[in-house]
Amino acid sequence: MRNIRGILFDKDGTLFDFAATWEVWAKSFLFRLCDNDRVMAAKVGAVIGFDLDSETFARSSVVIAGTPGEVTDALHPLFPDLTRHALEMLLNEEAENAPQSAAVPLEPLLNGFRAKGLKLGVATNDAEKPARAHLEQAGVTSLFDFIAGYDSGFGSKPEAGQLHAFAAHVGLDPAQVMMVGDSTHDLRAGRAAGMVCIGVLTGLAEADILRPFADAILPDIGHLPDWLDAQVG
Repeated sequence: MRNIRGILFDKDGTLFDFAATWEVWAKSFLFRLCDNDRVMAAKVGAVIGFDLDSETFARSSVVIAGTPGEVTDALHPLFPDLTRHALEMLLNEEAENAPQSAAVPLEPLLNGFRAKGLKLGVATNDAEKPARAHLEQAGVTSLFDFIAGYDSGFGSKPEAGQLHAFAAHVGLDPAQVMMVGDSTHDLRAGRAAGMVCIGVLTGLAEADILRPFADAILPDIGHLPDWLDAQVG
C-alpha cells in the first residue's frame, strides 16, 4: 500500500500532448529564426531533430527532454551573429505562444486530486515563464502548489533538485510523492529523489523505453485516479 500525498507532473508530453504543442512551435520558431527561408529552416530543424517536411520530431531530439538552454547550445553555432541570450529569448518567446493541447481535461482531474487533499506541482525542463503561460492558457495555474522550470533555481531533470524542492515546499517526504512524466529524464529524476515513478505515453517515448525506470506505465494522466485507488484498495 502506497501513501501518496503529492503528485509532481512533468509538463510537455504529460499535462499536454507533446506533438500537438511542440511540432507547431518548431515550425513557427524555425521560420522566424530563418527569415522564412524554408531551405535554411529545414537544415536548422535537422540540428534539433525536427523534420520540417513531415513536421515531426525524432525521438532523439534535444527538444523532447532538454532545456531551452540545451536547445540554444545546439543552435548557436549556426547563428554567430546572435548572442546566446538573444537566441534563447527568441526560443522562449515562441514557446510562450505555442498552442497547448491538454492530454486530458485538466481542470476536473486536478480538482479531483485536490479534493482528496493531494498536493500538486509541475517540474519542467521548459523555462518557468512559458510554463506558467501554458498553464494559464489551460486555466489551471491556481491548482498547483508549486511550479518550477529549469531556470527556477533548482536545476533541471534528470537531476532531482526540482523534485526535492517540491517535496520541501509542500512539507512531504519524497517517498510520499509521485513523479509523473513521459520521458526517462522525468523518471530518472523521480528515482533519484526517492519518489514513486509513473510513466505516461502522451509524449514520444514508448513503454519499453520508460519501463525500466517506472513503477507503472499508464496511457495518460487520466488513468491516475484509478491507479491511486488501486494502491489503497
